[in-house]
Amino acid sequence: MASYVLLFHYTHQGIEHVKQSPDRVDALRKIFDRHGAKLKDFYALLGQYDSLFIVEAPNDETVAKLALYIAEQGNVRVETHRAFTEAEFRKLLSEID
Repeated sequence: MASYVLLFHYTHQGIEHVKQSPDRVDALRKIFDRHGAKLKDFYALLGQYDSLFIVEAPNDETVAKLALYIAEQGNVRVETHRAFTEAEFRKLLSEID
């Protein structure tokens, strides 16, 4: 499965209901599982972003659907990035002509 980083910014609604964030993460873990993805890690952050997920998913389409679902709830704005493991990165480099 491919790896992804989802970065989050709280919206006004998200800040108003920030204490429910742990419950929302728990609910999202179950939704990810139902879609064949795995929410591997959650981190609350200081700085430019408020939190992030490390996710494994079978394809980009699955992650796009899940990111849109999260954004639709209105608590966060989502930024999604494909992440390459060190082994994947080394393989990419080995294939450069």
